[in-house]
Amino acid sequence: MSISIEEKQGVIKEFAVHEADTGSPEVQVAILTHRIRTLTEHFKTHKQDHQSRRGLLILVGKRKSLISYLKRKDFKRYQEILKRLELRK
Repeated sequence: MSISIEEKQGVIKEFAVHEADTGSPEVQVAILTHRIRTLTEHFKTHKQDHQSRRGLLILVGKRKSLISYLKRKDFKRYQEILKRLELRK
């Protein structure tokens, strides 16, 4: 369950730190969050799709490691990305 090029570019534009930014932690977390939400919707109709569920767990682990990296390096950016993506309450 990948996202289209247009969706990915939209996410990159929305969360980019500077103009040519495609790989900052904020952008990576936003892309992973979009993919996770897409897969979550997929599982509402396809409950037995265990192979994709494994991929979802891998994505969640990657996102968690990127978020913890941001928390260690720049706590202000960490709080901002959590608020913008509505991840934790």
